Amino acid sequence: MDTREALGSWIDGPKAAAEKMGTDFGYRGERLGLPKEGSGSIAGPGRRIGALFVDGWLVSLVAYGLIAKGTPGSANMWTTPLFFAVTVLLLATTGTTVGKRLFGLRVIRVDGTRATIPQVLLRTVLLCLVVPALVWDRDTRGLHDKAVGTVEVRI
Repeated sequence: MDTREALGSWIDGPKAAAEKMGTDFGYRGERLGLPKEGSGSIAGPGRRIGALFVDGWLVSLVAYGLIAKGTPGSANMWTTPLFFAVTVLLLATTGTTVGKRLFGLRVIRVDGTRATIPQVLLRTVLLCLVVPALVWDRDTRGLHDKAVGTVEVRI
């Protein structure tokens, strides 16, 4: 076996090369004891990103129309703090935001219970920093979820 076979191509990556050699990584969420499909399974990245865009769009709309009264510069200044406040409030009380609800998602602790307020606060701070949310593990959980022990699952 040469180095290219062990590392995989730049398109396939090392996971595909390992799978070709017989390694079984299982499905997303298997290590966490979550089901493979249906309610309670780990949400896919497409749903999570879609929900984030819906939440961001709604918050931007509120910031532009109600708070900044049509001033784009002022609306930009209010969007992130408003996103933080709305996300923390909704996740702490219902476990879901408007966008997550539309896409059928909920944020829970890894043990299946509701996330605590400190977990929601830290998760949202890390989400607003963007970079932790862009780094995923093989279960497609972002660092913002791993840091606080939460997971985004399908309802």
